[in-house]
Amino acid sequence: MFTIYLYPDADALLENKNRKPNLNESIVSEICHRLGLQFTEEKETTAGTFAPIDLLGYIYAVLHSPAYRERYKEFLKIDFPRVPYPESTEKFWALTELGGQLRRLHLMENVEPLQNLANYPVPGSNEVEKFRYADDKVFINDTQYFDNVPSDAWEFHIGGYQPAQKWLKDRKGRTLGYDDIEHYQKIIRVLKETGEVMGKVDEVML
Repeated sequence: MFTIYLYPDADALLENKNRKPNLNESIVSEICHRLGLQFTEEKETTAGTFAPIDLLGYIYAVLHSPAYRERYKEFLKIDFPRVPYPESTEKFWALTELGGQLRRLHLMENVEPLQNLANYPVPGSNEVEKFRYADDKVFINDTQYFDNVPSDAWEFHIGGYQPAQKWLKDRKGRTLGYDDIEHYQKIIRVLKETGEVMGKVDEVML
């Protein structure tokens, strides 16, 4: 809904050129003033500059702060979230990095299954029947399960649903293929690491 860049036409979008940041210039100027940084329309390696992708990382981190969500939970139910200005350059870059980590996790960029996390050790029909969680195992039927699934990942909420549970619920009665099993292992990793990064976000913000 709110793209980070605007493109003049479809050709520019396909070729990824002639784009302009979709950001409020007065807000960007205020951030420049507060942090003593220079804004660039595209990411540069020049010291003392920041770009739209950095602001996205900062915003993404703030919105994933458990403390922020708890403090403003009633407001978040009725309005768009309001993001505070960065308190310092150090906090800005720390949150930008953590927000970038979260963004890449949620896009599953370079995410692969981890050893000893959501292992799938028992052969069988691979049919999702009645799933349940017990002793760090996610059973998809009476005999088959994903092992070493942290309870935090199993219970993790995004909005009004729990991804680790909803993914299986949507596949009840279906047979999981190799790609499905691997994808679920990636989901568990993403949820586990998301929780860890969110904790780090709070450490920076508090």
